[in-house]
This record gives sequence, C-alpha cells and structure tokens, in this order.
Amino acid sequence: MNQDIIAGNWKQLKGKIQAKWGDLTDDDFKVAQGNAEYLEGKLQERYGYDRDRAHTEVEDFRRSLRDDTSMRH
Repeated sequence: MNQDIIAGNWKQLKGKIQAKWGDLTDDDFKVAQGNAEYLEGKLQERYGYDRDRAHTEVEDFRRSLRDDTSMRH
C-alpha cells in the first residue's frame, strides 16, 4: 500500500486513527496532516512504543484500511 493513502484521506481517517490511538491530541493531528512517519513518532512518544512497534502499528492500520476498501468493491 502506498504511503499516500493516509495523507490522501486524512480528514476521513482522523476519526479512525483517534479511535485507535486516543492519546493523540488534536494538535498532533494538525501537525501530522497525514504524515505516517510523524504519526509513528507520536506513537513512540505517547505510548512508549519502540521504533519497530510504532512502524508495525501504522502498517497494520494501513493494511486494515486496504482490507476495508477492497471489501467494498
């Protein structure tokens, strides 16, 4: 999956992201603006994840989005 899926659908995905990682603030979302690397960094900061775990969490989230999209077609 292309990294742009998060950036391209940021406004629609914000609610899903916030539901999954509720410790992220509105300010985090304003700064992130769909940047997956920034999101990974915030997961490390807020949840104490190591770099690999944060990356895996974001990748798993992306995969879930792809799976949701493919089921609709």
